[in-house]
Amino acid sequence: MTEKRDYYEILGASKSADANEIKSKYRQLAIKYHPDKNPDDKEAEDRFKEATEAYEVLSDPKKRQIYDQYGHSGLEGSGFSGASNFEDVFSGFGDIFEDIFGFSGGGGRRGKARARKGADLKYEITLEFSEAIFGTEKEMDIEKAVTCPTCAGTGAEPGTSAERCQHCKGTGQYSQSQGFFTVRTTCPYCRGAGQTIKSPCSTCRGRAQITQKKTVSLKVPAGVDNGSRLRLTGEGESSPNGGPPGDLYVFLKVKPHEFFHRQENDLICVMEISFVQAALGDKITVPTIDGEETLKIPKGTQYGESFKFKGKGAPSLRTGYRGDQIIKIDIKTPVNMSKKQEELLKQFDSLAEESFTNKLKNFLGL
Repeated sequence: MTEKRDYYEILGASKSADANEIKSKYRQLAIKYHPDKNPDDKEAEDRFKEATEAYEVLSDPKKRQIYDQYGHSGLEGSGFSGASNFEDVFSGFGDIFEDIFGFSGGGGRRGKARARKGADLKYEITLEFSEAIFGTEKEMDIEKAVTCPTCAGTGAEPGTSAERCQHCKGTGQYSQSQGFFTVRTTCPYCRGAGQTIKSPCSTCRGRAQITQKKTVSLKVPAGVDNGSRLRLTGEGESSPNGGPPGDLYVFLKVKPHEFFHRQENDLICVMEISFVQAALGDKITVPTIDGEETLKIPKGTQYGESFKFKGKGAPSLRTGYRGDQIIKIDIKTPVNMSKKQEELLKQFDSLAEESFTNKLKNFLGL
């Protein structure tokens, strides 16, 4: 007869390991050697059985105490059946196998469907540019599934009630034997609810929910931008089985502005001035998101130069501090000039050329 391996060695745990470490070590081995991940692999199946037997002993304080004192021989005659009692061991690990393999491995847990959150809803609204900058309040009409008021969400006609599913005996799971353990999947007859409805509600037809229109108020904070998303907690659809409602997600679309465009929290605009204003300087009126402001153009301003109005941009959603307004200068070239205007420009150009020539002669000492 083959001598049994030490249970601590099998799990890779020290003799001083606590219950959490024992459980963690077994979890790793169970996932690694599970038969569903290693089909037709006799060695993996044996390792899985071996690890399960070790865990069954070391996870039980009384069995572990006996094993620590007397070893394998101490468990003989104690009622411990070795690796044959997989059903009991799997009952504590149904969550692992259900998450990884899509079924529960044991018989200790009821498989009735958990109350799940209602579905989330997604809507889009369009804002004016100024509404995005300063914030606003909007009302929007939505349609969503809500708990049926007639049956209060039971799905059954008032005066009647749902009955326990005869196929899964109310567990919500359908069991099938597969090798040395039991595979559990969602019951196809009650869809995991554990109950069936013989007399469906006439209002919701057994669905426990109806579609309802609702007007919700949406507070848009100052500083949102195109593509921003707002969440209204609990304004989604109701849960079909007693869970919390979903959320409403509103995606914002901001109309472009005819004068400004946004760059993070700064507002960019282009102001057109004449070359005379650029050369001699001037004061011009500039629109801002708050109203008009005066901007001083210094002499000799060049095309593409920028000026700034501090704090005239969009507010930060995080801090509330406003960005700046950046004014970029575009110099307008005159068109359709009169002959006199052309002559004056030529004279100006010749004077500028003459001035440049004199400066060059002085530099060269001529």
